[in-house]
Amino acid sequence: MTQDHLEILLIAIVTASACALPGVFLVLRRMTLMSDAISHAILPGIVLAFFLTHNISSPLLILAAAATGVLTVVFVELLQKTKLVKEDAAIGLTFPVLFSIGVILISRFASNVHLDTDAVLLGELAYAPLNRLKLFGYDLGPISLYVMGVLLMLNLTFILIFYKELKLATFDASLAATLGLSPVLIHYGLMTLVSMTTVGAFDAVGSILVVALIAGPPVTAYLMTDSLTRMLIYSVVIGCVNAVGGYWLAYITNVSIAGAIATVTFLVFVVVFLIVPNRGIIAIALRHVRQKWEFAQTMLVIHLFNHEGLPEAQTESEIAHLHEHLQWEPAFSSRVVKYALNNRYVSQEAAQLTLTDRGRAIAQKALVQ
Repeated sequence: MTQDHLEILLIAIVTASACALPGVFLVLRRMTLMSDAISHAILPGIVLAFFLTHNISSPLLILAAAATGVLTVVFVELLQKTKLVKEDAAIGLTFPVLFSIGVILISRFASNVHLDTDAVLLGELAYAPLNRLKLFGYDLGPISLYVMGVLLMLNLTFILIFYKELKLATFDASLAATLGLSPVLIHYGLMTLVSMTTVGAFDAVGSILVVALIAGPPVTAYLMTDSLTRMLIYSVVIGCVNAVGGYWLAYITNVSIAGAIATVTFLVFVVVFLIVPNRGIIAIALRHVRQKWEFAQTMLVIHLFNHEGLPEAQTESEIAHLHEHLQWEPAFSSRVVKYALNNRYVSQEAAQLTLTDRGRAIAQKALVQ
């Protein structure tokens, strides 16, 4: 692996980690649409800061974009508080306007610089190492790596210091306010971090991949655990896996790195969505099948229990006629009988079924409930 490849990979990993941390709280707050809004709406802030500095590497771009991101959140919430529009509609009204203003400013006044619409939307990690940090004649590496490294540390520090406050404000804002905390202040602090992280990754990976990295790993981690601490850890790990896997996919197939990482992010989510224990689609389908047979088995033992010791018990427990008494299809009735026999809820004597002690206890418990 050459130095350029290593630098690109490191930028992707650090960017994915930095985006995943605040993304967890956006997912838990059901605000992933906001990350999409912020990633687009910060564009006019970047453009205006560029007009002032004439330098796309200026730290002022991050500050201006962060301010624009917070302004986006304010506009959305002001519209939402009117009760005339819902959150998704407020987002749909706000960010297209701000994004369009940025695109108009770029196409009108900055069409001849790197700050073009293609770079804004798609980004290109392959070019990130070309923008170097040089001090006293020494090449210290890509600027993007340092920017995202600082943002990663900033996000991590914020979460570690305000972990309890973030957790409380995320899951119960009313209780947080009652305890003297300020959910609004915590909310805007988080949104400021999201805005800064978004613009920090903007030039290297583009707005599309920013949204994928902010939402993808946390949503995937959310399927795997209910613990906030583990969700934060899993999100970072998954984000790094997505970055590495996407980079190598792009390297092997010679396609866009940002596009490959976004694709791998989706594929990892789909795999987890399908196979994760307890919550995955496959696990849910198997659980539904198991519940279907358990319910049918319970109906069978209740039927036998209700007629146990009565004159009609022999007729009601005859295997050949169970489907008539329970109004089942014959094939389904045979499978339920076999299922109950395997679980030792019933025993078979000739053509009759008899409840076992275990089956009798299940029937009594079901009738009590």
